[in-house]
Amino acid sequence: MPQMMRKLLLITILLAVSSILAAQTLLIRNIRVEGNVNIDESLILTVSKLKIGDFVDYSKVSETIKSLYALEVFEDIYIEKENISNGVEVIINVTEYPVVESVSFKGNKKYSDSGLKEFVLLRKGSYYSEFLKNKVTRQITQKYVEKAYNNVQINYDVKTLDNNRVDVTIRIDDGNKIRVNRISFHGNEEITDKKLAKKMKTKTTNLFRSGKFEQAQLEADLQAIEAYYQELGYIKAKISSHEIKTVENKFIQIDIYLNEGEQYKYGNVLITGNNFFTEEELMKVLEFDTNEPFNMEEFKLRQDQIREMYSEEGFIYSSIDPELLMVEDRVDIQVNIDEQIRAKIRKIHISGNRGTKEKIIRRQLAINPGDFFKRSQILSTQQNIYNLGFFEPNIGIEPKPINRNGDVDLYFNVEDKTSGTANGGVGYNSVDGFVGQLSLSHNNIMGNNWQSSISYEFGGSTQNVQFSFTNPYTFDTNTLSGFSLYNTKREWDDYYYEILTRGGSVRLGRPLKVVNRTQAILSYSYYSKKYSITNQSQVIANNNQSLIELDTLGWQNTSSLGLTISRDSRDNVFFPTKGSQITIYNELAGGFLGGNFDYYKFISQVSFYTETYYKFVLRNKWRFGYVTSFGQSASVPPDERFYLGGTGPDGIRGYGDRSIGPNEGGTREIIYSTELAYPIGGDQLSLLTFLDAGNSYNSLNDFNFLDFKKGAGLGIRIRTPMGLIGFDYAWNFEERTWQPHFQFGTTF
Repeated sequence: MPQMMRKLLLITILLAVSSILAAQTLLIRNIRVEGNVNIDESLILTVSKLKIGDFVDYSKVSETIKSLYALEVFEDIYIEKENISNGVEVIINVTEYPVVESVSFKGNKKYSDSGLKEFVLLRKGSYYSEFLKNKVTRQITQKYVEKAYNNVQINYDVKTLDNNRVDVTIRIDDGNKIRVNRISFHGNEEITDKKLAKKMKTKTTNLFRSGKFEQAQLEADLQAIEAYYQELGYIKAKISSHEIKTVENKFIQIDIYLNEGEQYKYGNVLITGNNFFTEEELMKVLEFDTNEPFNMEEFKLRQDQIREMYSEEGFIYSSIDPELLMVEDRVDIQVNIDEQIRAKIRKIHISGNRGTKEKIIRRQLAINPGDFFKRSQILSTQQNIYNLGFFEPNIGIEPKPINRNGDVDLYFNVEDKTSGTANGGVGYNSVDGFVGQLSLSHNNIMGNNWQSSISYEFGGSTQNVQFSFTNPYTFDTNTLSGFSLYNTKREWDDYYYEILTRGGSVRLGRPLKVVNRTQAILSYSYYSKKYSITNQSQVIANNNQSLIELDTLGWQNTSSLGLTISRDSRDNVFFPTKGSQITIYNELAGGFLGGNFDYYKFISQVSFYTETYYKFVLRNKWRFGYVTSFGQSASVPPDERFYLGGTGPDGIRGYGDRSIGPNEGGTREIIYSTELAYPIGGDQLSLLTFLDAGNSYNSLNDFNFLDFKKGAGLGIRIRTPMGLIGFDYAWNFEERTWQPHFQFGTTF
C-alpha cells in the first residue's frame, strides 16, 4: 500500500475514534433538578424532553424549557451540564413562582368578598405571577366597568411567608360611578340627532336610565350608525372620528363626527356566469325599485337568498361576487356568479347511536346517497331524527368533500338520551284504604322504535290495568301495527256514575304518498262496558233517562271501526315554531259490526304554528266534534259524548273538568284555542299565555259564538323524562274567578 494511502487511512481511523469519544462525553448519565420547593421533581422530569441514556440534543433542551414554562409555575428556568465519568450530568435549575396561601380583599364596596371570589382566578394554591396578577386585574376591572365604575383602581399587597408562599391582599378602590350625560353628533345634515341616538344602545343618564358606559358597546353603536346610513342609501357614510371626555370623574361626554356622503338609489342589475338558474329566476330575487334608496342591508339579504338557491341545488362551492358601480346618484349592481361543480351525496354515515338501531335512523333520511346536495333536505333529516325523541338536540351535521368531482360524504352524529320511564306511588283514603299506581313505558324497545306502556292501579274497588304496544315499522316496512288491552274502571263523579270496561283493539297504519307527511291508521276495537249509577236521586233529578236505562242492562258490548287520517308538518314536535298538524278521526260502532251500541263519531282538529317576534311562537287550534246514534240505539252512550272544560283534548282552561255543555253531555263541540309561547330553555322549558273558548251542544240550532265559554291566563311547560308537565292559571270570564290546572302532555 502506498505510503500516502496508509496516512489517509490512519487519519480516518483517528477521526472516527475521536468522534466516538466526543459523542460518549455527551451521553446523559444523570439528570438533577435544583431550585424546586413546592413542585415535585418527578413532575419536572416527566415534562422534560431530556432522558437518561440519550445524547445531549440542544433542540430538546429548548423544548424542555418551553414545556416547563408552559406549566405557568416557574419564573425562571435554565439548564446546564457537568462532565462526569463516561458522559454528562444535566442540571435543570428552576425558580418557582410563590404559592398563594390566602387571598383577601380590602376596600371593595360594589362587590362582596364572596362575589369577587366567584370570578377572580387568584385563590389559595395558585402560583402568584405577574401574568396572573394582570389577568386578575382585567377580570375585576371588566366586572366593575359593567356596573359603570370605570375609574376602579386595583392594587396588591404581597406578604412573603416560609417555603416560598405568600399572602395576597387585593385592595380595590371602586371610584365614582361613571355615567354618560351627553352624546353629540357633528356633520349630520340629513338625519337628525334623535334618529341617530335611537340606533345606539349607549344612552345618556336620566331618571329611568343608568347611562352606563362600555367601550365595547360604543364601538358596536358606531357600527350600527354606519349600517343605518347604508340602509338609507348613504353607502359611503363613515364615522370619521369620535371623542370621549371624562368630566369631574363622574360623567362621560361623547362627540361623534360624521361624513354622510351622497344618497344613492338602485340602478341597473346585471348578472353574469349563471347557467343553472335563468336570468329571469335570479331577477325575481334581485329586482329592486329604482325610485328607492339603495339599502345595503336589503341587498345583502337578497345576495344571501341567491347563495341559498345555489346551495339548495347542490352548488355548495359556488361563489356570488357582486360589484357596486356608482353612476351619478345610482348604484348599478353587477352580480358575478361562479357556479362551480354541483355536489352529490356519496355516502351517509351515522355515529353515536348506542341505543337505537341504525336502520331506524336511516328511515328518517330526507336525502339519500346519489342525490344532489340539498340544504333543506339535510336540515329536514336533522329535524326528523330529533323528532324521534331518542336523542339530545345537538345532532351534528358535517359534509366532507371526498373527490375532485365535488361529491361529499355526510356525517350525522347523535347523542342518546333516556327513552323509558317508570313511575309509582301509594296513597290512602277513607273509601278505598291504601291505593297506588305503577306504570312503565318505553318508546324505543331494543332500539327498534317499538313503543309500549303498561299501567296498573290498585286499591279498594279499583283494579285498572292497561297495556299497549306499537311497531311503526312492521317487518321493516312503513306499515304501523299495534294493539291495546285494558280492564278499567272510570268514575264520573260530576255525573254520578261509573263505567267498567274490558277489551282491546288492534290497528294498522300506512303513510299516504299522495300527500307528504300524511298517515292513515285503521283500527278495530271490541270491548264490554257496564254502567253503574253512584247517586240515583241526582241522576233522576238531572232527568238522565238514557243512563238510568243503561244501569239496568249489565254488561254491553261495543264493536267499532276507526279511521284516522293525520298530517304533521311541524318542524319540532316538542316545541313547534312553524308548520301544522291536522287530524281527522272517524269511528263507526255497531251496525254491520255487531255489538249493543250503534253510533258514528267524527272529530277534526287543526293546529297552526307561526314564529313571530323574537322567538315568540303563536299557536292556533280549532277542534270540531260530532257524534250521533243510528239503528237500534236511541241515543249516544254517555261516555262517548263531549264534555268540555279543564285540560286535555276537550279542555277549556278556567273551567273545571267536564263542566261545560248539557248535563247529559253534548253531541256537538267546537273549541278554539290560541297560545303565545316563549322558550326560555330550548324546547325543555317554556312560558305561555293563552285564550280558550268553546262550547258543547246537542243541536246545531243551539250553536252561538256569543255563547262560547272563555278562559285566559298564563302557563309554564317543562319537558321531563316522564313527558310534558305544566301548570296553567286561568281566568274564568263567566264566573270571574281564577282556576289552577295541572297539565300532562300537550293540548296542541
